[in-house]
Amino acid sequence: MKTGLPSLIEKIERREARIGVAGLGYVGLPLALNAVGAGFTVTGIDVSSERLSEIRDGRSYLVDVPDEALGDALATGRLSVTGNYEIVAELDVVIIAVPTPLAAQTPDLTNVLAAVDSIARYLRSPALVSLESTTYPGTTEEVVKPRLEAGGLAAGDDFALAFSPERIDPGNRRFGFHEIPKIIGGLTPDCTQVADAFYSTIVGKTVRVRRPREAEMAKILENTYRQVNIALANEFAMVAHELDIDVWEVIEAAATKPFGFQPFYPGVGTGGHCIAVDPVYLTWRIRELGRAPFRLVELAREVDESMPTYVTRRIEEVLHNASKSPSDAKVLLLGVTYKPDVSDTRESRALEVFRLLTEVGAEVWFHDPYVSEVTVGGNIHRGKELNESLEEADLVAVLTHHSSYDWHDVVARSRLIFDARGVTMGMPDPKIHRL
Repeated sequence: MKTGLPSLIEKIERREARIGVAGLGYVGLPLALNAVGAGFTVTGIDVSSERLSEIRDGRSYLVDVPDEALGDALATGRLSVTGNYEIVAELDVVIIAVPTPLAAQTPDLTNVLAAVDSIARYLRSPALVSLESTTYPGTTEEVVKPRLEAGGLAAGDDFALAFSPERIDPGNRRFGFHEIPKIIGGLTPDCTQVADAFYSTIVGKTVRVRRPREAEMAKILENTYRQVNIALANEFAMVAHELDIDVWEVIEAAATKPFGFQPFYPGVGTGGHCIAVDPVYLTWRIRELGRAPFRLVELAREVDESMPTYVTRRIEEVLHNASKSPSDAKVLLLGVTYKPDVSDTRESRALEVFRLLTEVGAEVWFHDPYVSEVTVGGNIHRGKELNESLEEADLVAVLTHHSSYDWHDVVARSRLIFDARGVTMGMPDPKIHRL
């Protein structure tokens, strides 16, 4: 192993290594708290002054991070936050967990590049730099490595470099941070060993792969797999409706097979960062290589993007069949986040349904226990009171299946229900129409 790296491993094992986490969002803040829980002193770095202020006040903006846990970490003195990258000069491990969105259907690495360049100015030896932000295969070696080395240190010699994809599932009560295995791909075997030494302290299991690009590809495969299968479920739902078949009953029946089948469910379309974005990083990379398009992935994305239009059309049909014009209807949307029990509206297809219903003239309201207001079509809409809205709406559309809703009560109070999430299974009520 290269000079200095063995001492870094020893420092990590003694919990004497100082940890830095760049990006304190859905990935970075839980990671920072888990590192504190493992006995490390952690500094969070974020460019958002508002976010830093909330953290310093002990106010969490994440469902998975209780205020109490955040307050305890701050009270011990083991967690601090800053907007200044100069702290990197004092750190032994730096984790990059900044957003990697899309810009015109192209990977946008602006946040990663800004973090990497800032880290390069202050990085010391020996140290570990691990990228967790989802990206296309080759990013760590082709983009991150040379920019970090611009500071004068050599990756693999002076510092360890690895890619370890984030796998957090916000709102998941069954599989928390510690229960999800960590994939690790180092630039060299020594880099992998250093990264494994750190991640082994905060998760129950680590999985080593040969290089960063295998780790990058593994993350994209996970979410591409989900997008393709959700697209299949969505197409099944559309075909089943034409054949007068209950797709939800079909899926539940198929899921009784103890092998060879995993249930995926239809809905208004995928959202958030992972499924709606990650496969595009792969298809973009493939096009950059001059290869023929990855047709299956691109077709799945087309199906996904068509779902808000399909759901809107189905809602219009239900209203017409009830002798109600969509242009004169009051429609209440239940849930506008991209998945249940989180406050995240990034890439949420529910907002696209909101926009499309507004365009056909409907008066659209929403209620979401995690969201107080949304911006749709440039206009700010504030959430409505639930009970009164249920009784006044001509149709209630279930777009996100938050566990806090009492679905039997929702059905009892509503005139018409369009259920895009299957929450009314087993309720034989003629007012219910399912996707």
